[in-house]
Amino acid sequence: MNKLFYENNFSPKALCFTGLFVMPSFVFMPSTCMRILLFLFFWFLVLLSVRKSKPIFVIITFFCITAFNLLIPYGQILFAIGSFKITSGSLEAGIHRSVTFLGLIMLSKLSIREDLQLPGSFGKLLAESLRIFHTMMNKKTRITAKNFISDIDSLMLELSEQEPPATLAQKVRTTYAGYVILVIVVVLSWLPWLII
Repeated sequence: MNKLFYENNFSPKALCFTGLFVMPSFVFMPSTCMRILLFLFFWFLVLLSVRKSKPIFVIITFFCITAFNLLIPYGQILFAIGSFKITSGSLEAGIHRSVTFLGLIMLSKLSIREDLQLPGSFGKLLAESLRIFHTMMNKKTRITAKNFISDIDSLMLELSEQEPPATLAQKVRTTYAGYVILVIVVVLSWLPWLII
């Protein structure tokens, strides 16, 4: 799959609804191992669709969230570094939370496109909120620690002046091949529930 295939074979609405069908299978998955597999599956799909996904961001985010959870030890002590104890409960919780966060980011990259439009006032508000979130995630590298507030302010100002690309949303239709792929993605996303 390449970027042109992704943009020409899936309508924004079909991608959005597929994401909504897939999300519960990931969010409510109790098994950390299966959640990791789902995250890797989403990340693989992001790479196939040629969406931006820097491995360094994924690695740093994973280790930061996991390390933060290690500060509250509980469960069996695995090993200790001086007075700092790494326990099984805090390590598993950290991995679980970091994978959940990263998995939802990958799922949003796949299912939310900038040309998404939903019917009704609430649909327009939701689509605009999702579009802004998606755009901010793609431009997060512009926000620096040195000028944190001013960078966010300039980015929000830029986003408020942008018009959603409505013309593309009217032209793109999901093809038969697109529907088949989306159904396969949904089935594979729910498959781990038959294993646990």
